[in-house]
Amino acid sequence: MFQASPNRNALLALLLLVPVPSIGVATQLYMLPGAKGHLVALLSKIWLLAVPIIWLLFVDKENLKFQYAKGRDLLAGVGLGLLMLCIILIVYWLLGAQWIDVEYVRDRATQVGLSSFAIYLVGAAYWIFINSLLEEFVWRWFMYRKCEMLVTPPLAVVMCALFFTIHHTVGLAAYFDWRTTILCSLGVFIAGAVWSWCYLTYRSIWIGYISHVFADIAIFIIGWQLIFT
Repeated sequence: MFQASPNRNALLALLLLVPVPSIGVATQLYMLPGAKGHLVALLSKIWLLAVPIIWLLFVDKENLKFQYAKGRDLLAGVGLGLLMLCIILIVYWLLGAQWIDVEYVRDRATQVGLSSFAIYLVGAAYWIFINSLLEEFVWRWFMYRKCEMLVTPPLAVVMCALFFTIHHTVGLAAYFDWRTTILCSLGVFIAGAVWSWCYLTYRSIWIGYISHVFADIAIFIIGWQLIFT
């Protein structure tokens, strides 16, 4: 499966990045709830952004280029995003609403500082518009390309989606039971695979980013209903 030594750098890059978001989430939600946990989570985000940029400039020795979204990207991203939004909301109404312990979710949200509606809105805006762009940059543009150096493109899609799912599962388990955690993790894996496939096909993060925005909107609509209604 793995190629010879010229791609050891790709493996090292994955080792430096894949565990970091899980460490940040686990510290924030389990080990150090509060200011210290938030700081560790913030540092993990900075690490996820900084390492790919440093790697590009000093290891791959490439220039950082900005690629504008094309009309095709906008149309495909909106179409895919609306589909994801509808699927997420439908699955929640069919299954999630019956499985989720609302009081437990609210208690956990209070512990991490999300009981204020104003804070929730600010957090939602960050996760929907900024964090989704960071994730597409890191997981699709950087991580997928490193996976593709180690395995065939179809396997790279699966591998990158699996790596993308791990820290989401760690976070989901803090709020939900095993049924909801497995269901949501499966959804994250499928979404990650779709976004990696989009990058494989179009070599652009914009389709993934735009559809990611819609998926996160659906998630925060559900979060709002669970915490505040």
